[in-house]
Parts: sequence; C-alpha cells; structure tokens
Amino acid sequence: MNDLTPLHLTHATPRANAEPVRNLSRRGFLGAASGALILSVGVPVDPALAQAEGAAAIAPKPGTRIAAFLEIRPDGTVKLLSPFVEGGQGINTGLAQTIGEELDLEPSRFVVECAPPGPDYAVVNGLRLTGGSFSTRSSYAVMRRLGATAREMLLRAAAARLDVKQETLTTSDGRVVHKASNRSLGYGELAEAALALLPREDVPLKDPRDFRYIGKPMARLDMRDKSTGKATYAIDLKVEGMLHAAVQHAPHLGTEPEALTNEAVVRAMPGVHSIHRLPGAVAVVADSWWRARKAVEALHVAWTEPAADGLATVSGTFSSAAMLAALKATREPGLSAEAEGDVAGAFAKVSHVVEAEYDAPYLAHAQLEPPSSIARFNGDGTLDVWLPNQMPELFQSVAAKVAGLQPDAVRIHSPMLGGFFGRHFYYGSSNPFPQAILLAKATGRPVRLLWSREEEFGMDAVRPLGFARFRAALGSDGMPLAIQTVAVGEGPIGRWFSSIFKAPVDSSVVEGLDKKPYAIPNRRLDYVKVAHPVTIAFWRSVGHSMNDFFYESFLDEVAQAGGKDPFALRMALLKDSRRHATLLKAVADLAGGWKRGPFEAEDGTRRARGVSMASPFGSETATIAEVSLKDGEAKVHDLWIAIDPGSIVNPAIVKRQVEGAAALGLSATLLEQVVYEGGTRQARNYDTYPILDRDRMPRVHVTIVESGAPMGGIGEPGLPGVPPAVVNAVAALTGRRVRSLPLAKEKLSGV
Repeated sequence: MNDLTPLHLTHATPRANAEPVRNLSRRGFLGAASGALILSVGVPVDPALAQAEGAAAIAPKPGTRIAAFLEIRPDGTVKLLSPFVEGGQGINTGLAQTIGEELDLEPSRFVVECAPPGPDYAVVNGLRLTGGSFSTRSSYAVMRRLGATAREMLLRAAAARLDVKQETLTTSDGRVVHKASNRSLGYGELAEAALALLPREDVPLKDPRDFRYIGKPMARLDMRDKSTGKATYAIDLKVEGMLHAAVQHAPHLGTEPEALTNEAVVRAMPGVHSIHRLPGAVAVVADSWWRARKAVEALHVAWTEPAADGLATVSGTFSSAAMLAALKATREPGLSAEAEGDVAGAFAKVSHVVEAEYDAPYLAHAQLEPPSSIARFNGDGTLDVWLPNQMPELFQSVAAKVAGLQPDAVRIHSPMLGGFFGRHFYYGSSNPFPQAILLAKATGRPVRLLWSREEEFGMDAVRPLGFARFRAALGSDGMPLAIQTVAVGEGPIGRWFSSIFKAPVDSSVVEGLDKKPYAIPNRRLDYVKVAHPVTIAFWRSVGHSMNDFFYESFLDEVAQAGGKDPFALRMALLKDSRRHATLLKAVADLAGGWKRGPFEAEDGTRRARGVSMASPFGSETATIAEVSLKDGEAKVHDLWIAIDPGSIVNPAIVKRQVEGAAALGLSATLLEQVVYEGGTRQARNYDTYPILDRDRMPRVHVTIVESGAPMGGIGEPGLPGVPPAVVNAVAALTGRRVRSLPLAKEKLSGV
C-alpha cells in the first residue's frame, strides 16, 4: 500500500482594478490562432509577463487586470473565452447577449468556453470566481465595452478595404454593410485586418433604448445540448489510458488510516491495480470504477482515534446539539457589525420588550452531480487536472502545491457544472482533486476519481449551523423603537478567505441581519465568533439563507407584540425607502392582494399567508407564501416573489433562477438538516437526507421590477425570503412560533 501523506496548502491573494481595451494579440500574450481578432480588457501588460501564459502570467498581486477574450476567426466563427464557469445559471447566454448587443451579432452565433487560468479573467473585484451572484453584474460594463470596441475595429478595417469613410458604414448581425454601394463584408473576412489596428478607448456604447438583445428573453445556448444529452460534465470525461479510483474516508474527520487487515484479499479482487493510503482516507485504483468501489468498500481499516470529547475537533462525542448548545451558551461581548442611534437609551425608556432566539442547522449541498476529478501527469513535467470548480486560479494554485509543481506547469480544465450551490470552492479534504493528483503521481497513470454518494454525504463541506439572539423595544404605539441582534458562529468567508477579506467581522455571518431597509431608529448588531470543528462551506445565498429567516420571522413577532399586521408594519417601516415599498406592493399585487388569514381556500383547506423581504447580493426581494397544514406538516401551495435586481439582461433566465432558488429555499425550510451524533454524520444518502420532491413543490410566481438601481445578482436572491415567509404563515395557522429549522422537526397543528 502506498502512503500518500498530507500536504499543507495556502490560499490565493487578491488583485484589483480594470482599465482600457487593448489588443493583447499584438503583444504576443496569448499566441492565438493566426488571423483571429483577440481583445482583452486590462491595464498594460508587464513586459516580463508578456510571453507567459496561464499561471505564469499572474502578477505578485493577482487581479491587476480585468480581461475577457473574444476571437473572431477568418472562417466567421466566434468564440468567447468566458471568465466564468457555466453551471446552470445561464451566464454563457447572458455574456453572449451582452457582447452581441454591442458587437451587433446574434447571440446564438457565439460559442462560449470557460477560459483557462490567468490574471486577465479577474473581473470580480480583482478576483476570478463564479459565485456570489456576481458574474453578470461584475462583468456587464466590461463585456459591453469589449463588444463595442471589437465592432469599431471591424468598421475601421472595412472602411480601408472598401475605400469609404467609416461613418458611411453600418453593421448587421456579423457583417459590415455599405448601403450606398450595396457592398458588405463578413466579420470573419475582416478579422486579420482588424487585428493590426490599435483599439480605441473612447468607443461609445449603445443607447439602451436601441437594445435588441439585452433585456429580452432569449433561448439559452446550452439548452439543446442539455435536452439531447450532449452536454458534458466532469463525470462524462475520459482520458486515454486512465485508471479509476474510489475511496473510503475516515469515519471521524481528522483521523487517519492506521492499518489494513485484509489488504492481500482486496488486492486479489478482479481488476484491482493498487491500494493507497491517503490523508484521512484509503483508496483503491482499478480498471473500472465499480470494481474500485467494491474493493475499497471491502477493505478492513483500523483508524486512529478521535479526541474523546470537546468542540475543538470533531471529537468522539461531537454532536449538532452540543454545537448549538455551545452557541446558545456564548454570552461574551461581540464585535460591532452595525450601530445606529441610542439602543441602550431606547430600551431604558420602554416597558415592552420582545426577545427571541433563532437557529438553523448544518446543511449539505446534496447535489445530484457526484464529485469527481481526473489528474494526468505528462511527459514534459506538466499536470492536467479536470475538475468542477468555481475558481480556476485557486484550484490551479492548490493543485500545484499538491503535485509539487509550479502553477504554470498545471493546466486546469473547467467543465460545465451540474449545479453550483457553493459546493465547488476549495474546502480542503472535502474536495476530491488532491486525492486524484496523489493517486496519478503514485501510479504513473491518469486517474479518474469519483466519490460515491455515501462518501460525498460524509465529506461534503456543510453550511454552518447558525444562531442569533434578538431583543426589540416597542413604543406605546406598538412600533419598534430599537432592535438589538447578536449573531454567534463562524462563516465561510472567515474560514476560507480571511487572508483576502481582513475585516474583523465575518460578513457571511451577519449578512441578512445588517443593512435592513426598515426605519427602526436605534439598531445594534454584534458578531461573536465561535468556530466549528467541522468543515464549513458556502451554501446558496450563504448567510442570507438563515439570517433573513431569523430577522424576518422576528419582525413578525414584533408585529404581533405591537398589535400590528405584519404586512402593514413592514409598509410603515419602509416609509423612507420608495424602492422597497414599491417592491412590497408589487408582491402583494402579484398575489392578488395581501391577506394573512387564516382563511378558507376554494378547495376547502384552511390556509394562511406569510410575508418577508430580503436584500441579498445587490438585489431586493419580497416574498409571500400561502400555506396549509396536512398530517402535521406544512403544505406550501404558492410562492409569490417580486425581485428588483436594478436592471437585467435576460428576463427568462431571471425567472428560472428565482424559481430554482425558491425550490432550494423551501427544501431547507421543510426538510433538510445534517445531524451529527457521536462525531459522525447520520445521513449518508437521500434516504436519510430528504430533499424537496415534486409533491411538495408549490406554484412559483415571479415578477421583475426594474428600478434602475445598480445591477444586482440573480442566482441566489430568490432563496432567502422563502423560509421566513413560510414560517410566518405557519405561525398564523398554528398560533405558535417555530424558531428552529427545518419544520420537519415539528408536529404542526392548527388553532
């Protein structure tokens, strides 16, 4: 058995700022195909980096350039190297619409591929990542400018070719047209000539009133391939000569394999190539994945013992209940995350105080796509890695450290993702690609590693268990004068990106509790860090996924204590925010008017409605849920969601993203939780970790309100308003407040 020992890895550092469009092909930066027009958006290239590619071109402070590359080839084909990874959110289509609008090219004529690692793709605040609902809004201006600049260069090239003035030319879907002489040239015919021109930095952009593609519902570029089974995901990839690997992880996180008692027996099983010891796991490599899995599951492994007790590690007695108890027991002073007015003075003046505590469980990503990776060492000393990921440069850096190579010797291939949900960031032992690299190095062969569903449920990095404590001071008129909140726990930003985001308060713990639009004059929010021993992760809408449930549910408690209707209270508290008041009215109109209930529906069921608001990722949402009770469970019939993302690119994609996010939010509200007992996770597959099924899926109605505010995100904002809206409706039906998710823990009955 090969012993492949652990490696200690570090994280990438940030970069910032973007500048004008430049033709980097003239600097030899990419070495593109002859005759292709290649544009990049960035600051001038350092001559020392001009001949480098990929990670070798990364400056000491990554992110000093923002780039996207557009290739218009002599044969007329158009390819966009995207800074983002497509994973079902529709970013490839959105980018094609945005660039195509300014380039005057039908979006369906684009072929979009994920760009390789390199500094020119750091378009998200100086970083490159696909997440945080940030792809479109972070790149919108850059992509428009890119398309407009390319079009202007093609016009100049055509003017020279046709011997006419540039202002006499127009464009029409991939052709430059001279109407006076009825002549035209295709973009592909002009690419080589345009390549020799210096891009202008003052090219005007279109007036939005003239948009043909932006803001219109257009079919997704990947729709046909997905519908016909041609779309390729990581689990579909094959490399010549590859072996297959399966793993068995330690039952307790942090323990290691000590001995095997039946190694000879397993080695003799059909198709087995070799057996390996990995950090926190054992692996079998075989000629097929099924044989590798059956063999690794047959291994009898003795593991080191976990710590007997405590919360510093995943000890032998660690449990979700013990972790929640530790959060609740924490009373130490916190760091101030938000402070407005005189909170202490407000509480001293009132006699009516409302208090409550809320919590939400650990959650798995529970993705249908199982984690996998292929690693291949090449004869020239380089390494190719195929893996699902949301940050190619970070994964390149980590892969290089695992392999003992320089980053420029590692090529990262980023296939389409089978969904995001926050699963595809780097979470140490929760990622399979380091194992694939170690196994490929040990065997001298390409290795494809696939985790079984059970291993994924056991090793997935989880959304943190969260807890918040609230106090509100009510005036004699029943209106809230002050609200005090304490958030206790740890978030993924602090865990994984503390070297980049150095603020003392972890924003992923307090988002959804701060910056609320309500006109409550005295507010205080404190953050108390209590670390989790388990591996925590981003989860769709991150802190908002629990914190908006906490806050908006507590706001309903405040309304009840003050004798107010929850919708009317919110409307009154939005007196200073026309944008939010408009959105709240829009969702009520969408739902046919607000009525809390309980009331009798047309089918005779007894129902109630709940309302909530959320401000996630630069967008604003208002949500109404209509709920009944059946056999002690909540049945959600309808969700009405109004979203204001400022402005949009593709309304059809916006609606689909909101619907999908709502489904995931409802799944977490009703059913999902990761439970630890005795230091191990109890759920190892969907039979013990139920997710939302078709029978529980409600009708989802979406309206888009474009306020003209700066563009916000789309992928995650539809989720956070769902849990509080549903729970608020349940409170109206039952007469009692559920402050701990999921609702499946409760036997619900009406009043």
